[in-house]
Amino acid sequence: MQNAKPLVYLDANASEPIRESAMQAIITALKVTGNPSSVHTLGRKCYHLLEDARETLVSCFGGSVQNCIFTSGGTEADVLAVHGQIHQRPLWVGATEHPAILNISHSKFVLPVNDKGVIDLAYFENALQNTPIAPLVCLMYANNETGVIHPIQKVSELCQRYGALLHVDAVQAAGRIPVNLEHLGADSIAFSAHKMGGAKGAGLLLLNSRDHNAVSVLNPLFAGGGQEQNRRGGTQGLPTIVGMAVAAKEACNNHRKDIALMRDEIEIQMKKLGAVICGEEANRLDNTSCIAFAGIPAQKQFMALDMAGFCVSTGSACSSGKISQSQVLKAMGLENLAGCALRVSLPWNIKSEDISRFIDVYRHYIKTVI
Repeated sequence: MQNAKPLVYLDANASEPIRESAMQAIITALKVTGNPSSVHTLGRKCYHLLEDARETLVSCFGGSVQNCIFTSGGTEADVLAVHGQIHQRPLWVGATEHPAILNISHSKFVLPVNDKGVIDLAYFENALQNTPIAPLVCLMYANNETGVIHPIQKVSELCQRYGALLHVDAVQAAGRIPVNLEHLGADSIAFSAHKMGGAKGAGLLLLNSRDHNAVSVLNPLFAGGGQEQNRRGGTQGLPTIVGMAVAAKEACNNHRKDIALMRDEIEIQMKKLGAVICGEEANRLDNTSCIAFAGIPAQKQFMALDMAGFCVSTGSACSSGKISQSQVLKAMGLENLAGCALRVSLPWNIKSEDISRFIDVYRHYIKTVI
């Protein structure tokens, strides 16, 4: 397998390619001198650019501009949501959460998922009924490895019934499926710019005060100079934030039917060779496929495809570049496949001819090692 053609990028869940509209918005904002906190003419220009971006993002994802907090990315938004809201509550996290949530604290209660990768709602409700202190529950909307979508609205209803708070990591979901703070009923939602086609280095935390006349209380990780209404100190990264707003608006307005068709074709062809599609029976993101061939190490598959010019992944990109067995698949009861699975995640600009070539190359490789 030789790399004779241009690289094909199939790792969108690690980072989407930047959108041209976002890049142009970033370049324009970079040319504006000043600090959004300054009160002179150029400072006010920066401030208006920042607030315009805030209004755009709220129009995409719900909430209010008063409760829209800019961060450096999805991980910071997750950590801020937990440390800012937990107070004396116990922390409950889904078994297939992102490392940004799983690694926040060793003192946590892990909520199991079923073999489809979906939270066990009956178990969850029983746990809520039998806990003396209502917890802070953290659950991602869509899993970064399998694309499996959790029933967040049902989880939210149970949380409200028993007095629990719900934080949702919507980093993978935003721009791929509808995400709205009020519709989901979450208390907070985290987003990341570069997963929507913006630049790395910007994120967003939306808070739901459930009282439109009040501003949600959130303990900051660091106070700084009082930016973001004293909830996230530090000068805002104006260019990346402006780019995030443009990318989010474009992503949320795009039609994605062709991506689902291409993902499905990959799975159809790989299943003919004996592949298992992890989480296949669950509701999933249209761009994500977790493909496992029992007995064929993921590392070998990855290296063969990489040498052939295809950028895929063996799991989360937030594990210091390591190739290791998937904790997500282990949580789903798929221990025998945890070291044999690749994640293929299609970017917004993928072409059908690239998918056809990928299928041909992957199919040829599997046939040589079966």
